[in-house]
Amino acid sequence: MANSEIEAIVEQLRANPLGGTLEEMRAQFDDGGAEPAADIEIKPVTANGIPCELHMPPGADEDRVIMYVHGGGYVIGSLKSHRATVAELARAAGCRALAVDYRLAPENPHPAAVDDSVAAYNWLCSSGYEPSKIVIAGDSAGGGLTAGTLVAIRDAGLPLPAAGVCISPWVDLEATGESYQTRKDIDPMVTHDLIAPMGKAYMGENGDLRTPTACPIHADLTGLPPLLIQVGSAEVLYSDAESLANNAKAAGVEATLEEWPDMVHVWHLFHQNLEDGRKAISRIGEFVKEKTGA
Repeated sequence: MANSEIEAIVEQLRANPLGGTLEEMRAQFDDGGAEPAADIEIKPVTANGIPCELHMPPGADEDRVIMYVHGGGYVIGSLKSHRATVAELARAAGCRALAVDYRLAPENPHPAAVDDSVAAYNWLCSSGYEPSKIVIAGDSAGGGLTAGTLVAIRDAGLPLPAAGVCISPWVDLEATGESYQTRKDIDPMVTHDLIAPMGKAYMGENGDLRTPTACPIHADLTGLPPLLIQVGSAEVLYSDAESLANNAKAAGVEATLEEWPDMVHVWHLFHQNLEDGRKAISRIGEFVKEKTGA
């Protein structure tokens, strides 16, 4: 690994692994979130009963919007943990962003997160945003939730958004991909033992880990809008991203899989100290502009 920036981040992550009680992990994850840039206005809003934040960068196109669902294994993560990253995605795309504070498991198991995400999407549509001007995006579990939300929107007969962006997506709750083993020694963030219990917590005691809107590698992806999938080469979730891209293409969906050398899980979160984080955000901005006709 020749990138000194990512080396420093990996060292920090290995020195401070996520752990403890659920409450402690939630606090640790939130406290790790960077502060957003001061020039981006962030306004609390309620979208069909769901707490959200509307990010408005300077000069943003008010007709286009990214709807963002955060990561955290469906059990941790919040508006706070991802605030700075969502703000920069909005800036890169030159549009607004709606960050969705969906309900977490185990208090609220599946389909609560999907229901909240669809409700927020419906709120955007009813608030005057054309579906062709909306992109749904998310990271990790939020990347899986992005795909699951698109499936739910399609199955409900609702107009689909312009595109989806899946950052380091978790789309296999059973964690069966080969990269869980082949890349376990180079991933400083995610392990099978960390993530597998989160899947069970999300689905509840008797839940089916292969439910399509929770585990999109088992979903029929036919008819979904174009997908941009970004994943780091140092991720145990690499197989998830690869499988999602392959399944989407097999279903006739336009899907672009980008592997970023040496990058860790959701490296975008470290954009303030990582050039490749800023580059990946810029790439998403270009994709959003292209698909929403900016």
